[in-house]
Amino acid sequence: MHPRVSSPIPVASRVTRVNYAIRRVVEEAQKVEASGRRVRYLNIGDPVAFGFRTPPNLIEAVERAMRDGDNGYAPSAGILSAREAIAAEYTSLGQPISADRIVLTAGASEGIDFALTTLADVGDEVLIPMPTYPLYTAILAKIGAREVYYRADPANGWLPDVHEMRRLITPRTRALVVNDPNNPTGAVYPTALRRELLNLADRYGLPILADEIYQDLAYAGPVAPLGSLDPDAPVISLSGLSKGYQAPGWRTGWLALGGGESLKDVLFGIHKLAEGRLCTTTPMQHAIAVALASDPSNQVAFRTALRERAMLICERANAIEGMSCVMPHAAFYAMPRVTLPPGKTDVDYILGLLRATGVLCVYGSGFGMPAADGYFRVVFLARPEELSEIFDLIAEFTRSFCAC
Repeated sequence: MHPRVSSPIPVASRVTRVNYAIRRVVEEAQKVEASGRRVRYLNIGDPVAFGFRTPPNLIEAVERAMRDGDNGYAPSAGILSAREAIAAEYTSLGQPISADRIVLTAGASEGIDFALTTLADVGDEVLIPMPTYPLYTAILAKIGAREVYYRADPANGWLPDVHEMRRLITPRTRALVVNDPNNPTGAVYPTALRRELLNLADRYGLPILADEIYQDLAYAGPVAPLGSLDPDAPVISLSGLSKGYQAPGWRTGWLALGGGESLKDVLFGIHKLAEGRLCTTTPMQHAIAVALASDPSNQVAFRTALRERAMLICERANAIEGMSCVMPHAAFYAMPRVTLPPGKTDVDYILGLLRATGVLCVYGSGFGMPAADGYFRVVFLARPEELSEIFDLIAEFTRSFCAC
């Protein structure tokens, strides 16, 4: 018998380029918990973890599907009734689309993976916002493409500059990612800016990946799909039940491809990738039509609760000496900034905060921001009274950290 090999088995080089800070910080949090300290997890945007509940009629639809025997494989693109409901929803919002241009995915995340994998080859470039959602960079690392950041300006409500974006486009640019409403900043883009983005894409022949998973969670009311401003534009919309319908663990999302003939080959490529993974979870697909036909009162109450929390944490953050925070207008994230002492980074601040108080946020450099700028993302789904307690801890730690 040969001796057992003890040296580590190497992994593919692409894996070393993948960094997903939202999850990685949990390793440090677990060490803190092991020491006996309570950890308050403000790193992942999971409404269910903070007491918000998936609407009962959605749960009933899934239970009914399971009891009725819909537990086998579904069509790779998804069951027809769900795709027809999604197509009808987009059409009612001003973006006429047919069910054959809808593909159901394991959350919007798999949809982003399918779209980027279809569009970009090794060495190609994709424009993504900074700060960004780290899934984009993780997928680009996996496929060997390169992210090119366009900056969102906190002094202008975290909105991007289309003129800067235009300067970043090269012959290798394959797509433009637009995350509106935005994670991690909570920004909502005005109509004029959205039209500029469509014009930019049209001028350079670029498809837009419109990550619209938070479109139902803008405090002023739902945001229409980007493609509704120009149904012929090559817009790939991504959404799902995770956030607005508080069912993140179901991993039930979708891609909707506008753009007519311009995205015909892209649609074919996405279908090939969908076939390769067989299908998404079948029973959960039966909740989609129910969700989209639901009374909106649940979402109205959810948005009201989020706005209350957003106002609270911004007021508290802006009251801390050396800290500032731009008011979000959607979702459940904010991106405060702390003035760091010389030589310190956002990682130093976040890990120090975790170890001293048990409060877990995510450092801004995990979203592509410069580590010395002092940004961090906070999830504000906790109850208002708990958020007040948390910001008491943040204020106390910040005073001592910045005095160093």
